[in-house]
Amino acid sequence: MRVDVHAHYFPVDYLDLLKSFGSTRTDIARIPCAGNAEGDIDARLRTMDAAGVDLQILSATPQMPYLEDAGSAVEAARFVNDRYAELVADHPDRFAALAAAPLPHTDEAVKETVRALDELGFAGASVNTSVLGRTLGDPAFDAYWAALDERSAPVFVHAAGRDLDSPQIADHGLTWIVGAPFEDAVGVLHLLRAGVTTRYPNIKFIVPHLGGSLSFLLQRIDDNYLYYNETFPDVPSKLLRRVWFDSVGAYGPALRQAVETFGADRILLGSDFPYFQGDLYTRAVQYVIDAGLTPAQTRQVLEDNIQQVFKLG
Repeated sequence: MRVDVHAHYFPVDYLDLLKSFGSTRTDIARIPCAGNAEGDIDARLRTMDAAGVDLQILSATPQMPYLEDAGSAVEAARFVNDRYAELVADHPDRFAALAAAPLPHTDEAVKETVRALDELGFAGASVNTSVLGRTLGDPAFDAYWAALDERSAPVFVHAAGRDLDSPQIADHGLTWIVGAPFEDAVGVLHLLRAGVTTRYPNIKFIVPHLGGSLSFLLQRIDDNYLYYNETFPDVPSKLLRRVWFDSVGAYGPALRQAVETFGADRILLGSDFPYFQGDLYTRAVQYVIDAGLTPAQTRQVLEDNIQQVFKLG
């Protein structure tokens, strides 16, 4: 089965709810085929069929219910998770869902995540690389990670679109071109440094966009750990080879480098739908086939590895 692990679903009424709670970032998600407007799902399914994709695993990232007010955050999280549950119920063979949690409110996040996983049957959870300025390594989130670890849940970690708090990114139109993959890299390094992946080893973390710059910088990261006694709980390369990365990148040399660095068994097929539609969606699959991997490696990325991360029917 060919599964796309990196696909977004933005119900219009959910975006409207976030906007009513003060979000100013929903416009980027209001694009054709992104949500539940008339014809959106049929068009999405046609796109999947054209690319030979059997199932999409959907997340609301980066449009997450991260709100200062706990009541609003919980309402938004329950709303979007219910919308996801409805879509999966309508198309159980084509879609699976990742839970959105009302972070940074940890007790509420645990309750809603447990509901989504245990009652609604979600396939895992999703988080942004930062939560209202807090890193994913913040000790306040430990109970949330513990609940996911108890369930051996996959967790998809997506760029927050917050520019790494850098005006050199934000003020020059580079939020998603450059900012996102660097957020991916920084976000997972926060998890590693804080010992989250070590203390909660049953969580299957997935990092998009081939891990951003991580495969290129891995030796440098290791060297700094060994020379400066950086505060990772183990050699960073060992820790990174215990997480997974999606193939969003559409560039053969980058995929080959990621495979050589992390192993072909650590790469999952991803597309970034709906931001890549039509021919670009097909390319997200085809470039893996054309990247110059061995046939066995290609099969791992396109079909085999997903079964090691998700329990799919």
